[in-house]
Amino acid sequence: MRRYALLFSCLAALPVMAEPAIHWSYEGQGSPEHWAELGDEFQTCKTGQYQSPVDITRVIDGKLPPLGINFHTDTKTIVNNGHTIQVTVKDSDDFQLDNDAFVLKQFHFHAPSENHLFGKSFPLEAHFVHANKQGELAVLAVMFETGAENSALKPLLASLPAQQNQVETMKQSMDLATLFPAGKHYYRFSGSLTTPPCTEGVRWLILKQPVTLSPAQLAVFEHALKHANNRPLQPLHGRIIAE
Repeated sequence: MRRYALLFSCLAALPVMAEPAIHWSYEGQGSPEHWAELGDEFQTCKTGQYQSPVDITRVIDGKLPPLGINFHTDTKTIVNNGHTIQVTVKDSDDFQLDNDAFVLKQFHFHAPSENHLFGKSFPLEAHFVHANKQGELAVLAVMFETGAENSALKPLLASLPAQQNQVETMKQSMDLATLFPAGKHYYRFSGSLTTPPCTEGVRWLILKQPVTLSPAQLAVFEHALKHANNRPLQPLHGRIIAE
């Protein structure tokens, strides 16, 4: 129960992702290798055995059910909080997982990708954070590779705030369905938040097929973030990854 209470506390600050009072970052003394040293509430970042992100290298045939996502949501606000670019939503995309409904709360981006697929890193990864009524989290991850321009990203990039921690209303609606690949085959494993407090018990689903964005679009993300915002890969500690 304590694990779910921690997860719910992280979710409670949504639609804008919770920002712990302790300063952490991706560089210098606040970087990932020092997160556990910054405060007792961050100890799981060091002691946790089911941490994210991971490199998906060996998988088993788990006969996972098809991933059915109901796309009927619209974006609400966007913020560059210094850790990521995050978009909150008005309505609620949802999908069924383990006979339970998980509802989209927000999505955000990491450049380069945090998770790897068979040793491969991608220039950008999107995390679609969902929660059920109990506050348990499930994250759908989509990889981006450079190529054709992604029309779905245009409204997002056009709405990027000029300053960090400045919450802006999205100027245009986004078709979230086009941020996902046509194929919905995925890998699944148990993991954690990839940012402090690194709470475990998060259900991770990583789509196998990437989507594209143009080099110019990627450059806008990288310029806004000012630095890489990917946590290093974490050991599996015997975890099973299913497909």
